[in-house]
Amino acid sequence: MTTTTQSPQAAPDSRTPSRAARLLADRRLPVAATALLFLVMYGVGLSRYQFYGFAEPQVFLNLFIDNGYLLVAAVGVTFVILSGGIDLSVGSMIGFTTMFTAWLVERQGLPLALVIPLALAVGAFGGFLMGYVIHNFEIQPFIVTLAGLFLFRGLCLVISKESISISDSGVSSMAQAQVSLGMGFLSIGAVVSLVVLALAFYVLHYTRFGRRVYAIGGNEQSALLMGLPQGGTKIAVYTVSGFCSALAGLLFTLYIQSGDPLHATGMELDAIAAVVIGGTLLTGGSGYVLGTLFGVLVLGLIKSLIQFEGTLSSWWTKIATGVLLCAFILIQRFMTTRKKA
Repeated sequence: MTTTTQSPQAAPDSRTPSRAARLLADRRLPVAATALLFLVMYGVGLSRYQFYGFAEPQVFLNLFIDNGYLLVAAVGVTFVILSGGIDLSVGSMIGFTTMFTAWLVERQGLPLALVIPLALAVGAFGGFLMGYVIHNFEIQPFIVTLAGLFLFRGLCLVISKESISISDSGVSSMAQAQVSLGMGFLSIGAVVSLVVLALAFYVLHYTRFGRRVYAIGGNEQSALLMGLPQGGTKIAVYTVSGFCSALAGLLFTLYIQSGDPLHATGMELDAIAAVVIGGTLLTGGSGYVLGTLFGVLVLGLIKSLIQFEGTLSSWWTKIATGVLLCAFILIQRFMTTRKKA
């Protein structure tokens, strides 16, 4: 007589994360949420304003034309936040670049081909200087970049206390140039911003420098023990941010065709908001530059929807941005809490 014994079934491992837990731990979730938010908002615009031209392809392309300079600035801020830092000097650097460019072109008569590299060099050097002070003197990035904010805004007033209009034919021709896409067109500024986005994506995800940025932002002590060049990387990310801010200033100059001491006031907050809404953690180490693109598009779409509505004040843009920013910060907090649990 034979007896069969059944082996006891293995008890499920309580430590195995559920599907929901794995989903919440996925770093791509914030980017997907921002992309979904953009699609939902765009769908609402199509259904509500379809008889007012919202469905025209050019309306979508205008999101890149009207926000190209913000995208470039936000890309630079993405590098800084991924490394665990912050840059509050972005808006004043953009404003200074507009004043510096207008002053050199209109008052000094320098050709635009010479002014552009000069402006970019000044922006990169300003970022390098802030990064150098942050690393070598171990001062909080908030304080150093806040000083940079006041410095470059003050330099705007040193150049001129009034707006400087640009009548140079070279600037006008570049500002009015269009790249035809068949169904619409993009401006030079929009094309440049997309090129910068593509370069940033490659650098962050396919180069050693990009891996160092993520490593330092994720855990600075671990990165130090691994022998990564912490100081050089920190200085480099602020240099990149300064360069991108200066480039954004040049694009903003083409967009507005003038320099003004008050240009881009508060734009650093818009750039940081776009980065956070795009899914990059404020603590660093997690995020994607494509998320920054969707963050900028969401902010631009809010402006477009308010314009099509016609009955709302432009201040609703700030209100909506604040609500979204709080929502995404709470999502980030919830995700990081679940990871630690």
